[in-house]
Amino acid sequence: MAEVGILKRLEEVEKKYLDIEQSLSKPDISPKEIHKFSKELSDLEEVVGIYREYKRVLDGIEDNKPLLKDEELGELARIEQEGLEKEREELENKLHSLLLPKDPNDSKNVFLEIRAGTGGDEAALFAADLFRMYSRYAEEKKWKVEVINLSETGIGGLKEVVVAIEGKKVYSRLKYESGVHRVQRVPTTETGGRIHTSTATVAVLAEPDDVEVEVDEKDLKVDTYRASGPGGQHVNKTDSAIRITHMPTGIVVQCQDERSQHKNRAHAMRMLKVKLYEIEEQKRKSEIADTRKSQVGTGERSEKIRTYNFKDGRITDHRIGLTLYKIEAILEGDLDEFVDSLTTYYQAESLKAAVYS
Repeated sequence: MAEVGILKRLEEVEKKYLDIEQSLSKPDISPKEIHKFSKELSDLEEVVGIYREYKRVLDGIEDNKPLLKDEELGELARIEQEGLEKEREELENKLHSLLLPKDPNDSKNVFLEIRAGTGGDEAALFAADLFRMYSRYAEEKKWKVEVINLSETGIGGLKEVVVAIEGKKVYSRLKYESGVHRVQRVPTTETGGRIHTSTATVAVLAEPDDVEVEVDEKDLKVDTYRASGPGGQHVNKTDSAIRITHMPTGIVVQCQDERSQHKNRAHAMRMLKVKLYEIEEQKRKSEIADTRKSQVGTGERSEKIRTYNFKDGRITDHRIGLTLYKIEAILEGDLDEFVDSLTTYYQAESLKAAVYS
């Protein structure tokens, strides 16, 4: 049986759900309120649905108890009771998971940054492989991907790429991808067949709502310059590229992907707000971590999180010790097994921290 505290909380969630439904049915509701209430309803829908199923199972267990003593129906009732008890346990586990403290960023869109690390040209080629992997994953999830800034090498590699990804629960699916990714393979330029080790860094940054980050224009130094590199002749004809420096923090962002200086400035401002929001998020997470010494691993981007070994066809995530022997499929965007396993692991750590803090 679920704890009394959890049942009380579930009753409150269901009541809130019903109140929102009632608010949505009012004839004088505004479009802004419709958007707000619809999102709140969607956020509660899953837990309310499972809670209602859970109550149905509990009622079934109680209704079945008198039949257990019946001479003729007792055996059938016992079999049915075992099934109901198993279903109750499964639903309780789901409810426990859904009632874990939610990351406020889970429903947000993200900025994904991939940068070549150590390893020269091979690191840039690996960065391009990672960009393709995440692009394929986003395509499979029907997310929208928009390139904000891109710096290529002459052999098809990427020094750096920054993209905005928009869709349902993007941050919740990608947040554990932040970190140092390592590749072990024989470069195409290597004549001796020796395996080289290179790295690329991935950063997944939640995009805040406008109301969450305020930027004072007086704190900004804005430079325009002529874009360089691939992109067609139009890129180099005007000073459309934008570089913004946030003086108080020293953060520099730039965008040269659009022909329009106005669009590049808008993209650069989005990136700046993301980085300022990330600073505040890291402060918040550090404060939480200081009070939860039992937590194992942080998922921070400074950690080496994953190794891609081409010789053995395997990828290993070092945080959870998971190795999968399907490197080609994963690099084509088949990431769900890693994402689901990491989510389960960190949820368990969060529950442990909540219990023992």
